[in-house]
Amino acid sequence: MTDFFNQLVQLGVPLLLGAVTTIGITLASFSGAIILGLALALIRLLGLRLVNVLISGYVEVLRNTPVLAQLFIIYFSLPSLGIMIDPVPAAIIGLSLNGSAVLSEVFRSGLNAIHYGQREAALAVGMTPMKTFRYIILPQAFRIILPPLLNMLIILLKDTSICSLISTEELMLRAKDLAMMSFLPMHLFLLAGVIYFLLAWPLSIATRHLEKVMQRGRRQTFGT
Repeated sequence: MTDFFNQLVQLGVPLLLGAVTTIGITLASFSGAIILGLALALIRLLGLRLVNVLISGYVEVLRNTPVLAQLFIIYFSLPSLGIMIDPVPAAIIGLSLNGSAVLSEVFRSGLNAIHYGQREAALAVGMTPMKTFRYIILPQAFRIILPPLLNMLIILLKDTSICSLISTEELMLRAKDLAMMSFLPMHLFLLAGVIYFLLAWPLSIATRHLEKVMQRGRRQTFGT
């Protein structure tokens, strides 16, 4: 048993380096998904029919195809068109695009949940549309969309493991390489699973807490 834990400690250092890459890919793709998803949601709210059809098609395609297929297209298929992308940028692009399709619907639902009368009231007292969105609509919508945002962050964190299949040197690929060299697959994959859990578990707790806070706030607002 002592040898088992000593081996875990020795193998943990290179795995932690892979975990740093995993965290970097997660944060970068999450940021990209937020920016692109919010932009898509705002464009859809303009009500332009042709644009809405195109964005809706984009969302449906990315939400209903595997992330792995999207990563393979970016990393393996684009080079045939002369577009070469390194593994880490390809992983970030793929996860960002996939996440943006989900978050665009989250943002759109959150923004639509704010009663239109509040926007009209703000405009009636002299606020510009930009100030109305920034100070009236967005803060209220943010309370609604925050729990789903954290859920998306957890999903992206776990989806980084798929990026090992396009040679991205994140946590899972390092665990796989070390397992092949050390012939200790149980040690490596167990340790990798523990690291993923330690990264995702606090986010899960935060998400559940926020959901309870949001539900309590809605009950107090409506007096139920």
